Amino acid sequence: MAASSGSASAADSDLKDLNSVGSDMGSSTIQYSMVLEHLIGDKRAAKDLNPGVMGGLPVPAKSDEQKMIERGMESCAFKSVLASCISWFVLGGAFGVFTAGIDTNVGFDPKDPLRTPTAREVLKDMGQRGMSYAKNFAIVGAMFSCTECIIESHRGKSDWKNAVYSGCVTGGVIGFRAGLKAGVLGCGGFAAFSAAIEYYLR
Repeated sequence: MAASSGSASAADSDLKDLNSVGSDMGSSTIQYSMVLEHLIGDKRAAKDLNPGVMGGLPVPAKSDEQKMIERGMESCAFKSVLASCISWFVLGGAFGVFTAGIDTNVGFDPKDPLRTPTAREVLKDMGQRGMSYAKNFAIVGAMFSCTECIIESHRGKSDWKNAVYSGCVTGGVIGFRAGLKAGVLGCGGFAAFSAAIEYYLR
């Protein structure tokens, strides 16, 4: 009888120990889930990304003049005139000088083709051709960049279609001076060229 009562008390103590372990595991599980809620859940507090709070240098607020300058630099007029126009002007000038350098007739006087031109005449002819190419390239580059910026601002997307549409408009405007057919061909040619360049760059 004493042995049975002892075994019953031992079983009761083991059951209590198991219950206490289970309750500890349940509480630890609850605490762990609460920690997760505060770390990655909905209860996570929003962090202040101020550089002064995060240990970096504090950034002062922008003035109205700075905001106006930033808006001006991000405008389509600035991008087309300053950035694209200058770069295309330089590229056109270099291309004009290069084509004049490989042209065997550069510097020759059509009235006296047998006379050998001087170095000054050759350099003058190369400069004139380079300036002519530079102006034409600058006009085309400004038109292309301006129309692309306007189309991108209107669509709200930055993808290859903007360049294709801009190439079609630019080629159509340039070719339209020679007629409707030339305008259509210019639109298709510039659009195909722009698509090929975008495909290569992207």
